[in-house]
Amino acid sequence: MERERKLVSWLDHIQADAKALFLVGDIFDFWFEYNTVVPKGFIRFLGKLATLSDLGVEITFFKGNHDMWMFGYLKEQLNARIVDNELTLQLDGKRFYIHHGDGLGPGDRKYKFLKAFFRSKVCQWLFARLHPNLGIGIAQRWSRHSRAASLGEERFLGEEREWLIQYAKEVLQEEYFDYFIFGHRHLPYAVQLSEKSHIVNLGEWMHSCTYAVWDGKQLALKQWMP
Repeated sequence: MERERKLVSWLDHIQADAKALFLVGDIFDFWFEYNTVVPKGFIRFLGKLATLSDLGVEITFFKGNHDMWMFGYLKEQLNARIVDNELTLQLDGKRFYIHHGDGLGPGDRKYKFLKAFFRSKVCQWLFARLHPNLGIGIAQRWSRHSRAASLGEERFLGEEREWLIQYAKEVLQEEYFDYFIFGHRHLPYAVQLSEKSHIVNLGEWMHSCTYAVWDGKQLALKQWMP
């Protein structure tokens, strides 16, 4: 509840001048949409998003590794765009590459296999056969344990060992982007990749409460202090 109120206070803050809001994955510890059931909770957060949507703010959700099972509910209720993987767009003459960040870069074949399986229609069909009390209960316990175990241990590994930085540099060899934005890594950082290209990792909202703002001229990584 404390984290939700903090996030809603930030949404209140941006309401006055936000044109678009990009939520770059892992917004929920777990999310699965049954035909007639969604995980309970998040009332203040979803209600605030509904207000922003009604005011004309464009909302985009990226599927993260915790909330990859978003289907049509948020699109129907919030008029939100749901992005499976990467989104490339041009704003004010600058090119952006946005992705949650999971499964990119070298290595981690085990996770990449699991991601492909979890996103498969077969896995989703099987999970939907479970009663929501059982399915959501199991998933929430697993998800919370995973996140709690990883938070607080993150540190910057250096450009040569940060896989998202390496991935961005590989992409730059084939196609130019002014900004790469990711959300998977629980560590906020901004790094200059070349003379004009930058990468921003958004961090998390358990401790750092960091976010990025594009003002039409530059992308700034900021921290919310309500």
